[in-house]
Amino acid sequence: MSYLSIFFQYAGQYVKTRLSYRADMLVEIFSDFLFQAVNLVFILVVFGHTNLLGGWSREEMIFIYGFFLVPFAVFGAFFNIWDFTDRYIVKGEMDRILTRPIHSLFQIVLERLELESLFGAVTGLIVMFYAGSRLGLELHWYDPFIFIVLVLGGVLVYAGIFISLASIGFWSDSRTDIMPMMYNIGNYGRYPVDIYNKVIKYILTWILPFAFVGVYPSSYFLGRTEWYGYAFLTPVIGAVFFGVAVWLWNVGVTKYRGAGN
Repeated sequence: MSYLSIFFQYAGQYVKTRLSYRADMLVEIFSDFLFQAVNLVFILVVFGHTNLLGGWSREEMIFIYGFFLVPFAVFGAFFNIWDFTDRYIVKGEMDRILTRPIHSLFQIVLERLELESLFGAVTGLIVMFYAGSRLGLELHWYDPFIFIVLVLGGVLVYAGIFISLASIGFWSDSRTDIMPMMYNIGNYGRYPVDIYNKVIKYILTWILPFAFVGVYPSSYFLGRTEWYGYAFLTPVIGAVFFGVAVWLWNVGVTKYRGAGN
């Protein structure tokens, strides 16, 4: 049975399960929407006191935020591994995963699906359309394809960083607060790197490249030619970080000692 077939079977069962508790699902979707709205209001409040921030207008900042929401939503739907160490290492569920003839990371991705998070991508598209119409942006026939490639690159950046962090659990099963902290750092990627000092800009570009989730790929659609090189580097950075993450995961699995040791 192919991995793609397994994925669709898991996704189908997940949808059936969630539809059995429609009220809970609607509350979660509304909560996510409210959280996104609060972040948008924050941007509007900031621009209530200034016309430009680091050379970026309010509509450009809103557009970047909208773009950021799309890869972040896809990541949240398929790579919900923030509690990996606690659930799979400390509580021993990794033992169960390793008895099956399917890649362990793929199994965990399937078990932790949160497909309702994809509604955040819809919100992001709406925000982008609003900001783009205010900016008078024009799309070419190939832009939707570039958009998909850049979004997938952003997803791989996020996935690569958090899979790498989860892999630490194979060497150290102690509970840490690094995952929530990294989620907070990731939010910096939805703002232009120009507004940060050189050290933070470097970190967000090459160490924890969250800038490739929001501002860099957005710059292509905003016509910021000075950032085009970074924009088209997005899928490359995503592939590199994701590849390293999978390698770390595979090495970590060989170091796993089991819950009983």
